[in-house]
Amino acid sequence: MSLGLELKDLEELTSKAKQIQDNVLKEILTLNANTEYLQQFLHGSNDKELFKKNVPVVSYEDMKPYIEGVANGEPSNVISGGPITRFLRSSGTSGGKQKIFPVNDMYSEKLGYVFALRSLVMSKNFGDNVTKKGKKLEFLYTRPESTTPSGLPVSTVFTSFFISDYFKNRPSKGIPRYTSPDQVILCPDNKQSLYCHLLCGLIQKDEVVRIGATFAYALVLAINFLEDHWKELCSNIRSGHISDWITDLNCRNSVSAILGGPNPELADVIEQECSHKSWEGVITRVWPKATIIESIFTGQMAQYIPIVEFYSNKLPLVSTTYGSSESTFGMNVNPLDKPQDVSYTFVPNIDYFEFLPVGYEGDMTSNIVDLVNVKLGCYYEPVVTNYFGLHRYLIGDILQVTGFYNRTPQCRFVRRKNVVLSVVTETTTEEDLLKALAHATLVLESSDLMLVGFTCYADIFTFPGHYVFYWELKGKDVNDVVKLDKNILVECCYALEESFDALYRRLRSRAGLIGALEIRVVQQGTFDSLMEYFISQGGSIAQYKTPICISSSEALAVLENKEETVHPFGLMKERPPLTISLLVQFFLLALIGITVNQGFYLLGLAYASPTFASAMRNSVPAIAIIMACTLKYLNLLISRKFLLKE
Repeated sequence: MSLGLELKDLEELTSKAKQIQDNVLKEILTLNANTEYLQQFLHGSNDKELFKKNVPVVSYEDMKPYIEGVANGEPSNVISGGPITRFLRSSGTSGGKQKIFPVNDMYSEKLGYVFALRSLVMSKNFGDNVTKKGKKLEFLYTRPESTTPSGLPVSTVFTSFFISDYFKNRPSKGIPRYTSPDQVILCPDNKQSLYCHLLCGLIQKDEVVRIGATFAYALVLAINFLEDHWKELCSNIRSGHISDWITDLNCRNSVSAILGGPNPELADVIEQECSHKSWEGVITRVWPKATIIESIFTGQMAQYIPIVEFYSNKLPLVSTTYGSSESTFGMNVNPLDKPQDVSYTFVPNIDYFEFLPVGYEGDMTSNIVDLVNVKLGCYYEPVVTNYFGLHRYLIGDILQVTGFYNRTPQCRFVRRKNVVLSVVTETTTEEDLLKALAHATLVLESSDLMLVGFTCYADIFTFPGHYVFYWELKGKDVNDVVKLDKNILVECCYALEESFDALYRRLRSRAGLIGALEIRVVQQGTFDSLMEYFISQGGSIAQYKTPICISSSEALAVLENKEETVHPFGLMKERPPLTISLLVQFFLLALIGITVNQGFYLLGLAYASPTFASAMRNSVPAIAIIMACTLKYLNLLISRKFLLKE
């Protein structure tokens, strides 16, 4: 693919989407029609209609035997007519399990091609001062590769890209100038890499015009790391010497060259900005020329928008690219859109894309539509056919078509298909959870607390089952101790429950089949520990996405071990033991509550009318609540829809 691109190439590409897609499919089928997998359906043909009629729509479990066969030493032509030179490993945080996908060098070239197109769009919207003249502080990482039994390397998408010949020999056009040298990106120790990214970014602070990370969580992680290590970083700049614990020689030597000698004046400036009590706007204070924040802020990354806006003084947040280990799908051609309004324009010459309508009826294959035939406002799951052996593969995302860029659809990421909470018959999706969280975050704004991480699961081992949310909170000021306000947390519980659908609320309030939602506040740093767990399983910081729903018992154990405070309302996990004291109390309450009540009722009948006696009896609960509130035995919290007794 040529990288001598201009904006008119994007216009032509999106205007001829149908023709380009047909050509892409023909290329793929010509390359792969005689593979063991496709031969059984196409018998060597590259006909599009035969492909649509005969080739089934598949999931990873369907393709797993073929993929593992090649990984274990079978020839590439089991699934691919071209050579398979490596495998890409998914993060495992979206679907719960890591997967591997066969690729070759063409994958990195296609990814670089999308980056080049993206650069054109950024230049159009933000100007050359941002995209060409300044530098970008981007927190990029790699992880050591593993190998398959047959000796083929296995790595994450970005590790594969950064070690590729394409990246090493990258053209100046389309790839930004980074503050960090390649040796920092390629450092296998992510902590050393992060420290050196920050050190390089601070040394060149007046050249930084863009700040970014692959996913929003990695950006928040970097700012938290700066908060903990700014004194050490300033000491390095002041002395002109890198900390001794940076032991990767390539990384150390390359950063030393950027550091140069002692620079006490710069150290004083950074120290002054980082010494503020509040870190609100710290990004714009430390990097005053920064104009945009680039990362992925859609989907489950939307939870980090408030805290990134807090740190960045609400700089524009740009969600750039939509992709996965299976394919790179598209990019954001309207980078000035707010994160919640972002749609991604599919790039039609990357792979062959089809779409399966959500809630289809009848045969799956007959319902699938081509890229250019999707309907505005409808919901679809993308189906990809790539050059490396995936044919009509279900991606597992749910997208909504929001418009068209020329003839190419633009889609909003809605949710992952398999991220659902359910206790009884209700289904609470990723989108539902994020909307509910946004409402609860508004409640938190009335306090001095910020939500820095959340996940949840459906506890079906208690009766009634209920939703459990794990929250990590942080004070807005640097040294603030997190003080939990019980009333605020109860209101957060309300905000979450009120945001769920009518079926949830009916099962919760009327049927009593769903118990009270529970928020568990965990220690600071818990979500970093959760990230470390997933990375220890083979993941990468660059691809890490905090799972919205926890399904792994091991990951759940990480959260439980870090639990600081449990804040349920109306939920007791264990029944207290039945003691003599409790039995005596039950007897006295029965005597006073029932016996005396009936006695006074009969007395009322004798001295007054039946109407008066009945009215007074029915008013007893109201009188009891008034007396309890007056004597401060009871607190009333009035919400929009509920009255909570605590």
